[in-house]
Amino acid sequence: MDFTDTKEEAEYRARVRDWLDRNAKKKGEAGAAAPKYGHDDLVPLAREWQAKKYEAGFAGITMPVEYGGQGGTQMQQVIYNQEEARYVVPRGVYEIGLGMCIPTMLAYATEEQKQRYVRPALRGEEIWCQLFSEPAAGSDVAAVRTRAVRDGDDWIINGQKIWTSGAHFSDFGVIVLRTDPSVPKHKGLSYFFLDMHSPGIEVRRIKQIAGISNFNEVFFTDVRVPDSQRLGEVGGGWKVALTTLMNERYAVGHRPPPDFDEIFELARNLELEDGPAIRNALVRERLADWYCQQQGLRLTHFRTMTALSKGQTPGPENSITKIISANKQQEIAAFGMDLLEQAGVIHDDERSPMRAMFQEALLMSPSGRVAGGTDEILRNIIAERVLGLPQDPRVDKDVPYDKVPTGR
Repeated sequence: MDFTDTKEEAEYRARVRDWLDRNAKKKGEAGAAAPKYGHDDLVPLAREWQAKKYEAGFAGITMPVEYGGQGGTQMQQVIYNQEEARYVVPRGVYEIGLGMCIPTMLAYATEEQKQRYVRPALRGEEIWCQLFSEPAAGSDVAAVRTRAVRDGDDWIINGQKIWTSGAHFSDFGVIVLRTDPSVPKHKGLSYFFLDMHSPGIEVRRIKQIAGISNFNEVFFTDVRVPDSQRLGEVGGGWKVALTTLMNERYAVGHRPPPDFDEIFELARNLELEDGPAIRNALVRERLADWYCQQQGLRLTHFRTMTALSKGQTPGPENSITKIISANKQQEIAAFGMDLLEQAGVIHDDERSPMRAMFQEALLMSPSGRVAGGTDEILRNIIAERVLGLPQDPRVDKDVPYDKVPTGR
């Protein structure tokens, strides 16, 4: 691994830092409190920030110039992400659209569609969501039941999606649908994009335990979608979905704070009955474990960066990164609340230390072990594709979808 920026990369990093210094506040600065993910006032702030990034040339860094991107390298995108992470900026609105949906559009949409949809998304004018999961198809995405039936030049959609992040403020969405139930499940899917304001779409927000409502149920009743908005072949939706899912692995691999730095800060400033928490042997032992995990993830990320810098395709590191980081965040959040003792139950930005960061994370962290692939799914990927272990037995392999027992 090579940890040093090339001359060109160092120049690009300096340019990014200079712009961020002039347009955002660093973490820890006075007045640098971040808007909380999932709160309704986040969307207008995110729109403003995305527009600024676009004008400065930091939106769509790797995307083609002819569609509004910068035509840059993957390494430049990594550098920008690294630097932006040091600043307080609104997050959680455009990551799905620009990280998953638009790359899929670039791979499968027509030239006219790319010209129409990519640039407005990069400018922050239009927001996209991903409509994959269903009540009976979460980790097994290919088991979706929501149907699309051909009607002339249109398809008529009926069914339900769930856990759709940001559907309530999205303008467009990508969706995978069952178009042929008479063939094995992976072969009977087709992939579309649609207008989220179409007649027949009903979005219901789900109240989460953390007090926010960023996830949604989405119901489709006789929703018409033109065949021109199909991406890929009829019955070829699984191939298109894999493009989205592979981008999702990268987009959700790293978790937001708290991480080692935050739990270390809490331990340094917190007094326990026997003295400062940082002097407690048990606390120090846990801190050492998380520091080692943080460094392991950092070095694993450097492997990805090295591959990108050399123009190579990264390996399976993102699956490993997601498993470790999601579990680590949950453990750190729980330990931080334990350190706070009775004060740990107070979930209040103004009264809780570090703006209730640990309380918020404990309530949100289980979703990190599900979104983008559950721990079990990712362990299977690593076992089968990295270690070469045998695949899990599949009782539905080569069985027509409408013949697979459902328990009904």
